[in-house]
Amino acid sequence: MTAPTVFRPRLARLVTLALAVAVLVLTAVIIGVLPNAGPLDRAGFALVGMLIAWFCWRQATVSARADEGGLTVRNLMLTRRLEWSEVVSVRFGHGRPWVQLDLADGDTLAVMGIQRADGELADADARRLATLVAEHTRTTRDD
Repeated sequence: MTAPTVFRPRLARLVTLALAVAVLVLTAVIIGVLPNAGPLDRAGFALVGMLIAWFCWRQATVSARADEGGLTVRNLMLTRRLEWSEVVSVRFGHGRPWVQLDLADGDTLAVMGIQRADGELADADARRLATLVAEHTRTTRDD
């Protein structure tokens, strides 16, 4: 068995992690310097700051993990496990912000782990994912 292949965005990951840290630091500073703020006001600011940081963390952790059994796609809000036979094709056409999978049931699934913002690296990752799909779905008839 080969090691799993993990696809993650580079640029978006760095930006959102830095933004999460900045939000948490600024939230702490704002809470510390608020004049006449009661405990509920401070708790409200803390909650909003933590929610923004959580959202940034979720964006930073989008990925696709390919292994012998299939593909696990972790997007912003949902994680979905696919068997290789469920993936019909991989598309990364011009203007698409991320890779899109065409599925056997007629549905499509975005793969936010491969993002156009990463340029040539994203193109290489999309080709690598398409190759993995082809290798794992090849039949003796190769239809």
